[in-house]
Amino acid sequence: MKKLILSMMALAAIATANAEELNATVENNNETTIEVAAPVETPAPEADTTEKNNWGAKLKASPFGFGLDLQTKYMWRGMEMMTEEAAPVLFPSFNYSYKGLFLYAMGGYAINGKYAEVDLGASYTWKGLTIGFNDYYYPTVDSNKDEYFCGGKHTGHWLEACITYAPEKIPVFATLSNFFAGADKYVNDNNEEKQAYSTYLEVGTYYDFLKGNRITATCGMALNKSCYNGYEKNFSVCNVELKYTYNVEFKSGWTLPLSAAYIYNPVYDKSYVNFTANIAF
Repeated sequence: MKKLILSMMALAAIATANAEELNATVENNNETTIEVAAPVETPAPEADTTEKNNWGAKLKASPFGFGLDLQTKYMWRGMEMMTEEAAPVLFPSFNYSYKGLFLYAMGGYAINGKYAEVDLGASYTWKGLTIGFNDYYYPTVDSNKDEYFCGGKHTGHWLEACITYAPEKIPVFATLSNFFAGADKYVNDNNEEKQAYSTYLEVGTYYDFLKGNRITATCGMALNKSCYNGYEKNFSVCNVELKYTYNVEFKSGWTLPLSAAYIYNPVYDKSYVNFTANIAF
């Protein structure tokens, strides 16, 4: 009887334990939360905020520039360009630059109307070496008969090839130029008009100060009978110059270079003091 009762009690205990385990399992299942992954949102495409011009091209810094220079007396390579009725000269200019390429157009006009000049040029600079071609045109200021493209034998153009070397780390420079075509002519002993091929060599050095101020010393030489010495000497020093440049700085960041130069021309034994203002944008 005791064994039966004990057996029944054991079975009851097992049943009770199984029931509790079952309830616990049910409760655990009820408490389990099924996590559902949130849907992945596809980002909206970014709006194109690139500024464009009226042709639909991306806006960028302009490669063009312009300027206006003023000289109290027009001096060039030691030569006095206005020997009569001299007056200050204005030089408006327009240019384009891309990497080492530089193109320009420049005019020269005396404020008294007694001088005019139109220049075009192209050059390319690579590691301090510049090769360029220039067309200097000198029309008459009191005649409508000048022909820019069809001047023929009596053209007012002076065509020049030049090369300049100015190393970045050494404060020296040298320029060699030659008028290879145009109005650079002289009359020989047989009364024949010949191309002169005037050749000019200029060497110089400079010393820099704070704020980009600079003093420059230059010596220019004519290497043959040329326009620089009246077609009379095979060699001559024609330009000795000492120039100081001072940069006026404005709060906007713009700089106005001003320079004063003492110039001596041994060929004609003449000296000058010249002031120049360079306005550039």
